[in-house]
Amino acid sequence: MTTASTETAGRVLWTMRILSAIALLAAGAIHLFLVFNGVGGILGVMFVLNALAALVLAIAILVLRGRLLQLATVLSLLFLIATLLSLILALTVGLFGITETWDFMLVPETVIVESIGIVILAITTVLVFRRAPAMAPTRRQGV
Repeated sequence: MTTASTETAGRVLWTMRILSAIALLAAGAIHLFLVFNGVGGILGVMFVLNALAALVLAIAILVLRGRLLQLATVLSLLFLIATLLSLILALTVGLFGITETWDFMLVPETVIVESIGIVILAITTVLVFRRAPAMAPTRRQGV
């Protein structure tokens, strides 16, 4: 790879990392907003934990490098998938006795934000794994 294409790939990866962090923060902010606007009980506690996890993962995506960045992107992708699937389950069959309706505050917006976030994080994850060294370290001879 040439220096110019390496720099371009690096900028693209940084852009995707920033977009991934924004998507995670947006999903977490929606859950925190709902807590401050009336969602309480066990669901409120789960929403606060969701917001905290989104914050930690967003920071990890921006700060970590190497294998830890790979782990952070995979965990972030799985986190958003699990969050969206939880909402879909609550909308359809219920989840932990909690049922949800499409007309509840921010449900359609949450589906959109988390779906876009999943796409962004999937792309980021692929880019992070592609950037990993293509060759495995060689073993030292005579050891």
